[in-house]
Amino acid sequence: MERTAVAIRHVGFEDLGAFAPAIQAAGYAIRYHDVGVDDWATLRRQGADLLVVLGGPVGACEDERYPFLRGEADLIRARLEANLPTMGICLGAQLIARAAGARVFPGPAKEIGFAPIALTEEGRLSCLSAFAEEPLTLHWHGDTFDLPAGAVRLASTETCANQAFAIGPNIIGFQFHPEAGGPGFERWLIGHTVELSAAGIDIAALRAEAQRHGAALARKARAVCAAWLRGLAP
Repeated sequence: MERTAVAIRHVGFEDLGAFAPAIQAAGYAIRYHDVGVDDWATLRRQGADLLVVLGGPVGACEDERYPFLRGEADLIRARLEANLPTMGICLGAQLIARAAGARVFPGPAKEIGFAPIALTEEGRLSCLSAFAEEPLTLHWHGDTFDLPAGAVRLASTETCANQAFAIGPNIIGFQFHPEAGGPGFERWLIGHTVELSAAGIDIAALRAEAQRHGAALARKARAVCAAWLRGLAP
């Protein structure tokens, strides 16, 4: 029977990106759960062999503004307790940290743009090993989080100590965007235009960097995702 991968999508343009081909190649049928459109009860009932919690522009603890976050955190917490394969990217990583009991809070500064990550010793031995030689990646966040209990730090930057972590082989969180490199980056520039303008980001320069680094980013994305999927515990 074909395995299912469900990606929780908070905004339409932040999708699986360059992770999608690796997930499909590993034998998963991909289905998106669009927050604000699809029913949480259906997702709980149907379940998923693999859950990927994608990014978005809301805070992981803004429950009063966005009540869906409570249900989403509960869903993730149940998967953590069952040790079911779960990946979080950006907001998704923050939600995993929250579900694991860690604090999520505003970081010292926004990180937006292409910049390197520094792998820890554990990170060099992890699915992120492709970043050892080519550390450049896409950053797009303002919040950060404490390292969850039982987690291993895999990557950092000067601004953000916890750029990636793992809780055993089946749970992983990326504060940065390793999935970047697929088509559709222009949608990010449109969707986040207010944030980019407020932060004084040169949109044309960011677009040019995405075009220049896109192929290398996509290659690393496929390698990272495939390596993590190969290492999942039954």
